[in-house]
Amino acid sequence: MPLFGKKIKPSCAYCEWGAPEEEENMVFCRKNGIVPLSYSCRHFRYAPLRRKPRPAPQLPQFTPEDFKL
Repeated sequence: MPLFGKKIKPSCAYCEWGAPEEEENMVFCRKNGIVPLSYSCRHFRYAPLRRKPRPAPQLPQFTPEDFKL
């Protein structure tokens, strides 16, 4: 089973041919030039290492009183 499921919506943000551009919402595609992150074309090839992981959830802060019976 591929990473992130079998049905992956194509996006240049995690395509093998794309590289992040200086602008946040743009990608340099070796096939189509500079395109938006949400763009996809027929050359799309999934590259799982280009995906950015979700940030870790914040843990609650505990005090010593929380552990007293």
